Amino acid sequence: MDQNYKSGFVSLIGRPNVGKSTLMNHLIGQKIAITSDKPQTTRNKIQTVYTDDRGQIIFHDTPGIHKAKNKLGEYMVNVAEHTLKEVDVVLWLVEPSTFIGAGEQHIAEQLNQVKTPVILVINKIDTVKNQEEILTFINAYKDICKFAEIVPVSALKDKNTDLMLELIYKYLPEGPQYYDEDTVTDQPMRQICAELIREKALRLLNDEIPHGIAVTVEKMKERDNGIMDIEANIICERESHKGIIIGKGGAMLKRIGSAARREIESQLETKVNLQLWVKVRKEWRDSELYMKNYGYSQKDI
Repeated sequence: MDQNYKSGFVSLIGRPNVGKSTLMNHLIGQKIAITSDKPQTTRNKIQTVYTDDRGQIIFHDTPGIHKAKNKLGEYMVNVAEHTLKEVDVVLWLVEPSTFIGAGEQHIAEQLNQVKTPVILVINKIDTVKNQEEILTFINAYKDICKFAEIVPVSALKDKNTDLMLELIYKYLPEGPQYYDEDTVTDQPMRQICAELIREKALRLLNDEIPHGIAVTVEKMKERDNGIMDIEANIICERESHKGIIIGKGGAMLKRIGSAARREIESQLETKVNLQLWVKVRKEWRDSELYMKNYGYSQKDI
């Protein structure tokens, strides 16, 4: 192995909806983290692995740092803030704006308490008509925190992402290859399937159902002919939500199921028979027992 081989852990942080999962999926070249235009899509710390000749970067995509309104919210913020102390480099993603709101101020306070190098990533620059404006966004942010580097990128249009990787390697220590080069995530397939179902539900349900849904995969079994049988529950907090998720004559649940099935088939590279059920668990986001059952356990932080 090359003497200058570098490896380490990089945390992606930022307010909800700044494009953390889109950026990570793009770098990995595969969909691991679900994306939606709804805030708080990512609930757990998702670990993915990027390997090239220079070294290996293990990315932690964390939940957006926001003001918690329930136990699930507190759990998500704890996950995000906890990872800052465990990594070699922090990527702070922001949108192109000169307005620095309370949410960003809060993140800056957290970052000013860690010794980790912080790279400010101004994402979504494809939405900026006049590229000279980018300098004004850099100026607005440059003194809020002691940044190692500032880089404007577009995760969606693949702009400056190579430069960003170069800067990450600049600050990573020399180290071993933690995972073989084919590894792209440490997420179990069952969890990826549950997340893909949740993504489709979030996208198709619009704003009628807030973030009060969880998905659990109860069964995942391959038949002799290679078809994968998957049974999953969509958990919601109210009977009225259950009706909306199922839809008239089961139409909405069918749409969610067929969209999720197509994506899961492309991940597993096999035919999938997906069965979905909807269950009501009142106030599950404030129940530590339910949260633990659905994969959000405080002791995992």
